[in-house]
Amino acid sequence: MAELRYNPISMEWVMVASHRQARPQMPKDWCPFCPGSGKVPDGGYDVLRYPNDFPALSVSPPAPDPVATALFQTAPAYGRCEVVLYSPEHRALLRDMTDRHMGRLANLWLEVFNDMAADPKIEYVFVFENRGDAVGVTMPHPHGQVYGYPYIPKKIQLELDADLRHRAQTGRCLFCDILAEERRAATRIVFENEYFTAYLPFYCEYPYGLYIMSREHIRDLRGLSPQALQTLGTTVRDAVGTLDNLFGNEFPYMMCMHNGPVDGSGRDFHFHIEFFPPMRAETKQKFNASSETGAWAHCNPTCPEEKAEELRRAYSAYKKQR
Repeated sequence: MAELRYNPISMEWVMVASHRQARPQMPKDWCPFCPGSGKVPDGGYDVLRYPNDFPALSVSPPAPDPVATALFQTAPAYGRCEVVLYSPEHRALLRDMTDRHMGRLANLWLEVFNDMAADPKIEYVFVFENRGDAVGVTMPHPHGQVYGYPYIPKKIQLELDADLRHRAQTGRCLFCDILAEERRAATRIVFENEYFTAYLPFYCEYPYGLYIMSREHIRDLRGLSPQALQTLGTTVRDAVGTLDNLFGNEFPYMMCMHNGPVDGSGRDFHFHIEFFPPMRAETKQKFNASSETGAWAHCNPTCPEEKAEELRRAYSAYKKQR
């Protein structure tokens, strides 16, 4: 089964992809992303697009099961799912990659984004990475993913709505105002460069929930100049290096790139990246329990200003190592 089902309460689509349960466990001595696997070029690669072997969305989806009613809507699970391989090295770490390599990766993100955005049935393109056992990753080879949805996901719609309300009240971009407030306060800034600011938000939901905000008002990857795109790659790498230097390990996280919708709505959206690291201490995981999951009432058990100071120290240690 692969279809979309609409939740009339939260007013959002849910991907139902029961075929993904059939994904096999990979043999310990074999990786499809490594040269020699028969799945990628034997001669190696720098960065590479890879078709998702078990996509939740596809350009040729099956017809939905005949379960829809007047209340319960279904739709074909149309969309695109790709994997972006960061390196041919099975145990390569993002924090160790060169500026040039990160520029290639950022350009590949843009390439995939453009290809998916050109599909008239795609409304939103989502670039993301899941890393670490704590977030359920079974494939350690460094990689991220890109999904092209035929709808605008709920969280993105909430951000669009919030920005529209703020613009109606002030005439200004909500994200620009947030960034200006954070830069004025400075206490939650971790690092910044010419194009991006990395910080823990005032309202941070996760102890180490780092954000990367474009200092230019651009709505998506396509608005970045070549130099800004290159800097995006190194900024993401430095953010990961900062997290890795907190406790000297490969810090787990979910990296979520927020672009504006590709269908033309939200033309004033502001490009940014959100990290969701599930750890609240070196050996303690922050679980989203009933309040967070059932009511969306988040509780951060730490102080963002204090955690930002920890991250600044980790960033300084990382830069010295490089």
